[in-house]
Amino acid sequence: MSGARGTLGLSLRAARPGWLWGAAAALLALGALLGAWRWAGGRRRAAGRRRRRLQRVGTVLSLFVYPVKSCRGVAVRRAQVTPMGLRSGELRDRFWLVTKEDGHMVTARQEPRLVLVSVSCENGHLVLEAPEMKKLCLPVKLPRKNPVQNCRLFGLDIQGRDCGDEVAQWITTFLNSEPYRLVHFEPSMMPRKSKDIIKLFRTTDEVAYPDCSPVLILSEASLEDLNTRLEKKVKIQNFRPNILVTDCSAFEEDTWEEILIGDVEMKGTVCCARCILTTVNPDTGVLDRKEPLETLKSYRLCDPSEQHIYKSSPLFGRYFAVDKTGTIQVGDPVYKMVE
Repeated sequence: MSGARGTLGLSLRAARPGWLWGAAAALLALGALLGAWRWAGGRRRAAGRRRRRLQRVGTVLSLFVYPVKSCRGVAVRRAQVTPMGLRSGELRDRFWLVTKEDGHMVTARQEPRLVLVSVSCENGHLVLEAPEMKKLCLPVKLPRKNPVQNCRLFGLDIQGRDCGDEVAQWITTFLNSEPYRLVHFEPSMMPRKSKDIIKLFRTTDEVAYPDCSPVLILSEASLEDLNTRLEKKVKIQNFRPNILVTDCSAFEEDTWEEILIGDVEMKGTVCCARCILTTVNPDTGVLDRKEPLETLKSYRLCDPSEQHIYKSSPLFGRYFAVDKTGTIQVGDPVYKMVE
């Protein structure tokens, strides 16, 4: 019996190496196939990158985040570019909104003195300041007991968590207006689809409370060109871009389709159709209703073939959607990606 067991043990020991060698060979073959697939994919990606030549077209001169829609912007040296726009620390672009008590948005179109409200962030608190008003602080992360409000922007529904009675009274007092509220968009909430506002955006492009796009770019040369035509010069604050670019010609930004700034890739979508908001003086909060809008209309109307998009509004600046997120800073080169 022991002889039989010995013979059987020898047979098993002899069989085992052959099985193991077969498995090892199969694993090696699979590894080789995976390696070849990855190598081919890398070659395809590299070829795609090589096909897109980089052409320098400008330099980032200024960066702006507008935490509360229609309030004063915050100039920053460096910003994250997220799919939904610029971010600097806890300040996110147009993530706060003034509303009527029924949830309809309120902007400087209706309340031009909103542009006099300065916004900053200290120790996890949003800080609001305005002429002849005491500084007000409210937490960025609101208590869960604060109600979520249904809001309305340009005919589309979106939510926001109410920021409380104290800030509501502060805004209402400063504007000497009907009762207003302040709401905050939270990451768990459903954003608005840019495509629902302008059809040329993609289904993946989304925003909180901006008009329609995550990023607005304008060139210094375009502003200078406009100012040569005006009796009273205007500032970049009249136009509220996120990225101000220098070292390019006037209105060159209109032609940028795909650009690279830092490690961020963006896709040009449509030009920015301008409205009466541009006529609010950013220093006084007074609505002029005429300039610079009338002068822009004299030479910046769209081609007749695009009137279904822009109607009779003049164009100034270009909207961009975000293809690859990352970080940008003042002084970064701006590259056009050319096939």
